[in-house]
Amino acid sequence: MRKWFFLWICFLGCYTSFAQTGKKRSAQRPQAYAGYLFTYFTGNSKAEEAIRFAISTDGYHFKALNGDQPVIASDKISTTGGVRDPHILRGADQRSFYMVATDMVSANGWNSNRAMVLLRSNDLLNWTSSVVNIPQAFKKFEQVNRVWAPQTIYDPQRKKYMVYWSMRAGDEPDVIYYAYANNDFTALETEPRQLFYNPHGTACIDGDIVWKDGKYYLFFKTEGSGNGIKIAVSDKLTEGYVLRDTYVQQTKDPVEGAGVFKLNDGSGYILMYDVYTRGRYQFTKTTDFEHFNVVDEAISMNFHPRHGTVLPITKEEMARLSGKWLRPADVLTAAQAETLKKNNIVLDTTGKKLYLPVLPGTSLKRFDPQFMKLPGVHITPSGPVDFSKGAVRYTVTIQGQKPQSVAVHLLQDHNPVLNGYYADPEILYAQKTKQFYIYPTSDGFTGWSGNYFKTFSSPDLVNWKDEGVILDLPTQVSWANRNAWAPCIIEKKVNGQYKYFYYYTAAQKIGVAVADDPAGPFVDSGKPLIAQKPEGVRGGQEIDPDVFTDPKTGKSYLYWGNGYMAGAELNEDMISVKPGTVTLLKPGKTFREGTYAFYRKGIYYFMWSEDDTRSPNYRVRYGTAAGPLGPITIPDDNIVLEKDAAAGIYGTGHNSVVQVPGTDKWYIVYHRFTYPRGITMGEAAGYNREVCIDKMEFDAAGRIKKVIPTHKGIGPVSLK
Repeated sequence: MRKWFFLWICFLGCYTSFAQTGKKRSAQRPQAYAGYLFTYFTGNSKAEEAIRFAISTDGYHFKALNGDQPVIASDKISTTGGVRDPHILRGADQRSFYMVATDMVSANGWNSNRAMVLLRSNDLLNWTSSVVNIPQAFKKFEQVNRVWAPQTIYDPQRKKYMVYWSMRAGDEPDVIYYAYANNDFTALETEPRQLFYNPHGTACIDGDIVWKDGKYYLFFKTEGSGNGIKIAVSDKLTEGYVLRDTYVQQTKDPVEGAGVFKLNDGSGYILMYDVYTRGRYQFTKTTDFEHFNVVDEAISMNFHPRHGTVLPITKEEMARLSGKWLRPADVLTAAQAETLKKNNIVLDTTGKKLYLPVLPGTSLKRFDPQFMKLPGVHITPSGPVDFSKGAVRYTVTIQGQKPQSVAVHLLQDHNPVLNGYYADPEILYAQKTKQFYIYPTSDGFTGWSGNYFKTFSSPDLVNWKDEGVILDLPTQVSWANRNAWAPCIIEKKVNGQYKYFYYYTAAQKIGVAVADDPAGPFVDSGKPLIAQKPEGVRGGQEIDPDVFTDPKTGKSYLYWGNGYMAGAELNEDMISVKPGTVTLLKPGKTFREGTYAFYRKGIYYFMWSEDDTRSPNYRVRYGTAAGPLGPITIPDDNIVLEKDAAAGIYGTGHNSVVQVPGTDKWYIVYHRFTYPRGITMGEAAGYNREVCIDKMEFDAAGRIKKVIPTHKGIGPVSLK
């Protein structure tokens, strides 16, 4: 009896111990994650140097919270009034959160900051903060003039949070240091020690440490030398990092701010980084930290982040964030249906109406807007709905907020004709293929920094097909790799075969590439065609080419210039200028750029853009001439196209025109600010533009009638 009693007591003791241990471990196990939190800042102005949040359910489609405005006031937590490079970490207890950021206002200079900000929260909503000024806290580092991009990781050996960042003293290269935070996460309790020094003797910044398969991977930027991302690997957190001396970014552009996060579905990791000279982020996917594949086509964001990090979060945490900072407007304007023109969604909050523009051919009978599905957010109705009879009322309920209803309208407007950001459109009707083609500037890049060209084809000027990249400067042009702008093209028969001569701007010079098909592939001539200003011209730029063949003589002419309009006859090879023919045309003081020449009924027409492409008043004027090299006569009331503020259309300019073969029907192709956000974007509207087409008509005397820009656009053109 005693034996059985003893065994029973032992069993109970073991069970109790197991249960307690199990509870303890389960409390520290990673939770089931349902989404992601993206922390970021947005730019180099003081208002942009603040912590912002965005959320996603899949790690690919992110929506800004709080209307892309700061969730924490920088002046409340920093000494400079600005913070950059926020990094967020889930605590080892799975319930607390730690964030660190650079205490800096870039307008004060890149060597102006000495401190970092430490923040802590138990709910992701309310944060306590403190500032650590390195020279003040550690006398050994009094000469430090940079304290950049801090991050945090939990050290399981020391059971403390390790903060690491890059630091520079004097003119020495930046080095990555580390120190341990105190238990309250309000200060650093150990003196900074070197974590990693680039063996090449050059600077390393923007470190990001990831634990994977028993090793620590340190991603970092090679600052000032290559400006790319490399990896160093170690078995230990604080020492022994061995450099893998290859770059892992998948672009030739400079990048910084590497951020790595694990996908919740277990399919791999995302390495994202800030392509800071292009004003965009690039996302890549990897499973082994050796091979990285670009997944940009799968990514969508309604904001423009700079150096940030992503944290997996639970369903409850996402609902909490949504209840605090998500607005019904955020949900409604985040519709993701493939046939939507997502840049052009309009929400009328006063009239409680949502306008969803759809691509041509979209069925209205069973259309699903695919509104963002988030924990804590309920939308009715759901799934495909019949819009063929008019608007459908939707109701959005966000946890902790009052339900809101809107009438959702589908719009079948044809402008913009291309889905996305494009500008400076050149249009061609190709006799070879009996198709129309648009050749635009690839837009949406900060400072007009795109470096490739695409083309789009259409049988009817309404339904457009993306034919892909036809010329990539970094890989196909030897003499320039930046500022791919304002192309033009002409079709000519050479020895009985169609040839396509494509003139374009690159690095403020004009080049030419040749193809046998209007969609390419194009081969560059190997050198710029126009690289210097014409004699007598001191200002302006060698940009914005236009090519024209005189139907009277068969001779071809090239026009170009910003600040001046120049023209010259091309040689028969079409890739060189005939000596002695360069002519300065004089269109008057309204000329800025974007020359376009065409011929109709004995009259040579010259069109150009006035003002700056960043201005809402950017517009098109014209003049006429008796020959392809002028002189130009300026008619009264020569404005062809300008803004329509009542319709929300601004920045209408840099055009081309097309005549429907066999008719006297003409259409003007131009760009405008992206609608509806463009007018609120400031100078950024000048590189977030979209392509439109409207009808252009002439009076009996051959004068061009003023064109009113529209959202509706034109109907399909029939070619007989």
